[in-house]
Amino acid sequence: MKAGACGIACEVCGYFVKGICDGCVAGNDEGASKKLETQKAKLGFNCPVLECAFKNKIGYCLKDCNKFPCEVLYQGFPYSKGFLDIFKKR
Repeated sequence: MKAGACGIACEVCGYFVKGICDGCVAGNDEGASKKLETQKAKLGFNCPVLECAFKNKIGYCLKDCNKFPCEVLYQGFPYSKGFLDIFKKR
């Protein structure tokens, strides 16, 4: 089971389920740069979460980022606003 930089299992990601994406990597994975290139070519855009994690050298947002939850995640993917609000209150 692959997990995206967001921390979500790829098997429950809409892009993966629809066959648009073949799975993600951690933002600090050595293959993250290549994954971003592939996403851009295949989807026409990069996953904003992977792009942010890669730029900030964060493995997994939920686990590793001290800014979680952030505005990138509040854009509506992959977590719901209600889920993110729970963490914001802590």
